[in-house]
Amino acid sequence: MSNDDVYAAGLLNRALDPATQPPEIQAFLRAELELLQDVVAEGMRVLDVGCGTGRHLLSLGDRVRLGVGVDYEHSYIAAAHRRTPGRSVHFIVGDATAIPLVACFDYAICLTNTWGTMNDKQGVLEEMRRLAPQPRTRLLSVYAAASVPARREWYRRLEHVVLEETDDYLMTEGGFRSEHFSEARLRSLVGECAVRPLAGIAYVVTF
Repeated sequence: MSNDDVYAAGLLNRALDPATQPPEIQAFLRAELELLQDVVAEGMRVLDVGCGTGRHLLSLGDRVRLGVGVDYEHSYIAAAHRRTPGRSVHFIVGDATAIPLVACFDYAICLTNTWGTMNDKQGVLEEMRRLAPQPRTRLLSVYAAASVPARREWYRRLEHVVLEETDDYLMTEGGFRSEHFSEARLRSLVGECAVRPLAGIAYVVTF
């Protein structure tokens, strides 16, 4: 199975159940939401690439003037729509390497290691730069190598036991492939950027 197939089978919905999450993962997810509160100012236009069911944009409440979430998985976008009646947040189905928008956003985000599950990472970065053109207005959160023990346990709880571990990724028996990064590797992939640790098991990358 590809990552697309695994996500289509509902992995995200199960992963967002706190009962599946080891404490380290729960701390990471909380830290991401706190980070958003710090970096997104009132009235911003925010793009969420790989938005899933929309929890990051929804956490911002009425702070954003416009929020647009993009995800290729139709069922997640449908779930996001059900949670956003009458708000300035919108969700669309689309490919993260060819986002069907012509717009200019104040901030673009791709969080919870979503970028670390994508095949065409450079294509995603190019789209984030196109739609949020100002420097340091694009934000990634990705796993560090220190995340491996917690992720092994998390995936086991999700019935995706890890079969293969390398310096760069974990592969589960369910077919899910999730990468982790060193600071040096991030700089080589992203180019000019700022990298800082998050929650002890991840990095935040601003570019």
